[in-house]
Amino acid sequence: MALRSLQKWHGAGNDFLVEVSEHGSTPWWDEARARAVCDRTTGIGADGLLLATLGSEVAMVLYNADGSMAEMSGNGIRCLAAAIRRTTNASWDTLDIATVTGTRTVTLKMEDTSGYGSVAMGNVTFGPTLPGTLGVAYVGNPHVVVRDDPKWSDLMREELADDLSLQMDGANVEFVVVDSNDHLTIQVVERGVGWTQACGTGSCAVVAVAHREAMCDTDVMVTNPGGDLQVTLDGAAATLSGPVQFVANVEWLEV
Repeated sequence: MALRSLQKWHGAGNDFLVEVSEHGSTPWWDEARARAVCDRTTGIGADGLLLATLGSEVAMVLYNADGSMAEMSGNGIRCLAAAIRRTTNASWDTLDIATVTGTRTVTLKMEDTSGYGSVAMGNVTFGPTLPGTLGVAYVGNPHVVVRDDPKWSDLMREELADDLSLQMDGANVEFVVVDSNDHLTIQVVERGVGWTQACGTGSCAVVAVAHREAMCDTDVMVTNPGGDLQVTLDGAAATLSGPVQFVANVEWLEV
């Protein structure tokens, strides 16, 4: 048996379990354990598991709810930074975090158990556009952007998302409605998760693709089912801003 101490956080409803450990700790988590702890019926429940390692640099590892590894999460990295700050009783406002997509700088303002932060997400790049979509974009992880149709049912969206993700060998799929030049609304079927309340990298991908197609400006509010995220483009570079909220301290006993 093993007892693991975790924190649960969410950013606009996109929820994560976070473990903060010191550099040199023996890796313990794997695909099966991550899947078990993220299960919403038999586990604690979350969209993903975030592992923060403290040392000469702060490093992030991310598991999706199905136990697969993910490259990046815009909401998750804010939650990870907030969990580190809470664990270490720190007062910094800016933290550099090493990810598999490169080092990302998080700026975070906290008041008690809630806060608001921004993340320099790096460059958004484009791939070949799949038929019937607005475009393919990479924000450290792959995304397919589709203009939503109000006549579609969620089942139709899920079937389309599964097909598009399969064509990409795994990708998040965003369904977007253009409300105005500075406001988009999205729904997201996330790779390894399914429907999610919010997707930070997806919000960046949608704004980048929509701006390329002259559908929106460069400073855009993106309404996700769980809340609003702000995306600002500076050339190819994207900055994502949004909330973080502490939920609970959790002890996970694996038998």
